[in-house]
Amino acid sequence: MMTGSRKLGKNILMALIMMLFPYTYTNAAGIGTWRNYLSYHDVTQIEKANNNMLYVLASNGLYSYNTNDHSLQTFDKTNVLSDCEILFIKWNTSAKRLLIVYSNGNIDIMDNSANVINISDYYTKSMTEDKTVNDIYMYGKYAMMATGFGIVQINISDCEISNTYNLGFNVNYCYVQNNTLYAASKTKGIYKCPMTDNLLDPNNWKWHSAYVAKQTEENNELKELVSALLPGGPKNNNFGDMKFSNGKLYTCGGNITDRTPGCIQVWDGNEWQIYQDDDIQDITGLPYIDLVSIAVDPTNNRHVAVSGRMGVYEFMDGKFHKHHTEGNSPLVHAGTVKDSDPNKLLYIMAQAVNFDNSGNLWTLNSISTNNIILKLSNDYEWTTWKPQSLMYNNNYGLENLTDIMFDSRGLMWFVNDFYRVPSVHCFQPSTGGINSIKSFVNQDGTSLTITQVRCVAEDKNGDIWIGTNIGPLLLSQNSISEENPIFTQVKVPRNDGTNYADYLLSGVDISCMAVDGGNRKWFGTYNNGVYLISDDNIEQVQHFTAENSELLSNNILSMAINDVSGEVFFGTDKGLCSYMSDATAAAGEMEKDNVYAYPNPVKPDYAGLITVVGLSMNADVKITTSSGALVAQGKSNGGTFTWDGNDASGNRVASGVYMVMTAKEDGSKGCVCKIAIVN
Repeated sequence: MMTGSRKLGKNILMALIMMLFPYTYTNAAGIGTWRNYLSYHDVTQIEKANNNMLYVLASNGLYSYNTNDHSLQTFDKTNVLSDCEILFIKWNTSAKRLLIVYSNGNIDIMDNSANVINISDYYTKSMTEDKTVNDIYMYGKYAMMATGFGIVQINISDCEISNTYNLGFNVNYCYVQNNTLYAASKTKGIYKCPMTDNLLDPNNWKWHSAYVAKQTEENNELKELVSALLPGGPKNNNFGDMKFSNGKLYTCGGNITDRTPGCIQVWDGNEWQIYQDDDIQDITGLPYIDLVSIAVDPTNNRHVAVSGRMGVYEFMDGKFHKHHTEGNSPLVHAGTVKDSDPNKLLYIMAQAVNFDNSGNLWTLNSISTNNIILKLSNDYEWTTWKPQSLMYNNNYGLENLTDIMFDSRGLMWFVNDFYRVPSVHCFQPSTGGINSIKSFVNQDGTSLTITQVRCVAEDKNGDIWIGTNIGPLLLSQNSISEENPIFTQVKVPRNDGTNYADYLLSGVDISCMAVDGGNRKWFGTYNNGVYLISDDNIEQVQHFTAENSELLSNNILSMAINDVSGEVFFGTDKGLCSYMSDATAAAGEMEKDNVYAYPNPVKPDYAGLITVVGLSMNADVKITTSSGALVAQGKSNGGTFTWDGNDASGNRVASGVYMVMTAKEDGSKGCVCKIAIVN
C-alpha cells in the first residue's frame, strides 16, 4: 500500500509534469489496437430483454438500446463478441441471456452486463451433415436450433450444448406444444416426438402433417422505434476496393457479376459520407450496380471516379456528375457476353479506374472487341489503345484487366487476373508502348506455374511486387524494361542451423498488397488472413488471422493505409476493420514542431507503447535520462519509433523526464523531444 507521503509526492510530481507538458495527444489510437467499422443499416431482428433493453440485429451486426436512458451500445469482435457476421439473436427469458448464433455456426451467450461466454463446440465439430442453422426456438432455459440435419438443444443457463437430435433431414423450424417437440421440414413435412420419449432415437419421431410455413410476428411499435436509432457506421459491409487520400478512406464494394447495388462510402475519421446512389439508375437508364474500383483525383479531391459492370461514373462533392458507357464513350460491351438479344443486360467490364498525377482518368475495358486501354483527359478528350498483347485469340481483350497502379516513374501497371492468360502489364502513357509479361521465371531458373495474377504494387525502393496465387514475386526496377524479366522469389533463411531457406509466403494466394511508411509489405490473402513482412523482406513481423486476432475474416479483398497515423484498413468479405500499426510515412526533415511523443505525459495506469512520430526514414533513436544515461535505442519504422517504457534490462524506468535523441540514417543530427513518465 502506498503511504500518504509517497502518494502526496507522486501527486506533486504529476502536477509539475502536467505544467511542463500541457499538451497531450490522447486522440491517437494505441499501437496494436483494432477497430471495426460495421454497418447497422438493415434491421432484421429485434429482441426485447429485461431491464428495458432492446437487442437489435442489423446488417449482421449487434447493438443494444436502453429505453430508460436512451443509450446505444454496439458489440463486435474488438470488444466482447467472439466472432462476426451474426445470423440469429434470441433472448432467453428464463436464463436472462441473449443467444447469438454466427453464420459459421459459432455461438455466444451474453447477459445484460455484456459478459459473453463462447460455445465453439458446434462451430469446431467436424461433421458430414449440413450444419446450417435455420431457426431458433426458446423453451424454458433451453434454445432449440433447427439445423440442416435435425435439432440442437442448448442449455442457456449452463452455456453448453446439452443434446443433438440427428433426424436425417433439414429442419426449417421447430417448436414445443403440449410437451411434444415438432420439427418442420419443407421437404419432409412436420414430424413430432413426445418430450417424454427418447428424442435421440430417430425412430421415435413420427410424421404429423404436411409442412406449414412459420407465422412470424412483427412488433411494429418496436420496428418504428428502432428505425429512428442511428448507431453509426457505413451503409453496408461491402469493401471490395479502397483508397486512402487526403485524410479520407474512399471505398466501394462488389463483384462484376453479383449485382450488388452501387454505393460509395467515405470515412473522414469521424463520420461516414454516403455518395448519391438512390436515383442514379433513373438518371442513366442503366442499373447502378457492381462497382469494383475507385479512384480520387490528385489534382482535385472533390472529384472521385468508380468503375464496374456498367462503365465509369464520376462524382463531384459526393454528387453524381457523369456516366461513361457504351454509346457516349469509347467503352464497349464484353464481346463474349452480349448475344443477339438487344435487351440482354450489358457487361461493360470496366474493372479498373485510376487517375494519373495530372488528373487524367484511366480505365481498362476487358473482353472488348475494340478499345482496351482508355484515357479521359482532364479536358474531356478520349484517347484509346488496343495493344495486341492484350488480346485473347485475336478477338477479345483479356478477361479480367484490373488493379491500375501508377509508379514513381509515371508508368502504368495493371494485371489480368484470369486463369487463361495470367499476366502483368507495364504501359508507357507517353509513347503507348507496353511490356506484357505472361511467363514467370524465378532467379533459380524455375518456370512458375501461376494461374492468377491478383495485384501489383511499388515499394519505397522503386521495386515492383506482383501478388499471385503462389505467393508474392519481386521485380527489380532494373528489370522493368526487359521483355522476359527474371522475378525474385525472396528466400527466407530457416535459421535452424542449416543453409536452407524457403520462398517468402510460398503457395499463399495473395489477394491484395500495400506498402507502409517503413517500406514493410502488407499482404492480404484469400483464406489466410494478413501477413506483414519487414523492410528487408525476410522477417514475418505479423500474421493476423480471424482466429488469433480481431481480424473479421481470413478473406481479404482490399487494403489501404493512412500513412499519417499508421492505421491499416482491411476490407474483408465480412466487413471493414483496421489495425493501428507502428509505421507512418517518413518525414523529409525532422523538425522540432513535428517530432513528438504520445501519450505525454505517460500516466501510472498506462501500459501500452509510447510512440514517437515525425521521424525520417530509418532514423536512429536514443532515449536517455535527463543526465544522459542510455535506456533504449533503435531505428524508426518509416516515421515512427515505439518504446515500451522499459530500460535495456526490461525493467520499468523510474518517474522522470526522458530525452528522445534522433539522427538521420546518414548520421546527420536530427532533433530532440522529451517524454515525461510517472510511475
